[in-house]
Amino acid sequence: MNLKGRNLLKILDFTPEELTYLIDLAADLKEKKKNGISTTDHHTGKNIALIFEKTSTRTRCSFEVAANDLGMHTTYLDPSGSQIGKKESIADTARVLGRLYDGIEYRGFDQSIVEDLARYAGVPVWNGLTNQSHPTQILADLLTIREKFGHLEGIKMTYMGDARYNMANSLMAGCAKMGMHFTACTSKNYFPDADVVDQCRAVAEQTGATITLTDNVEEGVKDADVIYTDVWVSMGEPDEVWEERIRELSPYQVNAAAMKLAGPQAIFMHCLPAFHDLNTEIGRKISEKFGINEMEVTDEVFESAQSVVFDEAENRMHTIKAVMDATL
Repeated sequence: MNLKGRNLLKILDFTPEELTYLIDLAADLKEKKKNGISTTDHHTGKNIALIFEKTSTRTRCSFEVAANDLGMHTTYLDPSGSQIGKKESIADTARVLGRLYDGIEYRGFDQSIVEDLARYAGVPVWNGLTNQSHPTQILADLLTIREKFGHLEGIKMTYMGDARYNMANSLMAGCAKMGMHFTACTSKNYFPDADVVDQCRAVAEQTGATITLTDNVEEGVKDADVIYTDVWVSMGEPDEVWEERIRELSPYQVNAAAMKLAGPQAIFMHCLPAFHDLNTEIGRKISEKFGINEMEVTDEVFESAQSVVFDEAENRMHTIKAVMDATL
């Protein structure tokens, strides 16, 4: 399959066959790395730009390690490291970087920014996260699920928490594409956008997937193979939203009771970072203000044998490597 020159902007842009190809390639590259087989000759001497308007641990490290493993060099541009959108338009920035680099990663705010970069750059552009989409995370999630269950088709995934933004949107799209069953289990005020649901249901009709929205925890998690959650407040949101989120979403915390309802076969996933203890500055701040020691997931579940969050985190690098290898 030839994906050379393609952008990775959102999961819905790819066919099930193309997604399977990327997952297969990631598994192959992962095996090579584990066995000490070098891949630095794949793209020797190429250069990629990493634009980060939102900071990151996993995304940045994954792109840098993956690029190095493929023989490439990286330039990291943090929020103060470029003029993008300030003194220089997205279109002009894209046309400059496209002349200097072989590929561009963008992590930031609105989806329109990464779409504009792709429109003008003339080289592959990869979405490292926007407010609406997080495709590299979903590829890592799909690889992790396949590693644990041996297949994707027919797997039941339940997403709990704030289902309005990038993670729920992208997981729903990934499940629809791969013939999986996706359930958003949350308050009705936090259901995914209706337009995105309609797009995913149209895909699901072709693949045998299903899309379900429910505010009933017992119905939402029963017999689920995967229980997934994310932080309730995203980067860039004001502190004022914490109180409302905690009040509305606390019934949808992933805890031992939810995992028991799902069953012993279920795995727990989280794209990280997670508020599961008080070992972070933000965690301690929220605890002092609201009197809670854990939020979207309990420490008991996070540290349990059912949790695969660190396998998932590692697979960010392998799937990002596959995306760059295939599109370059």
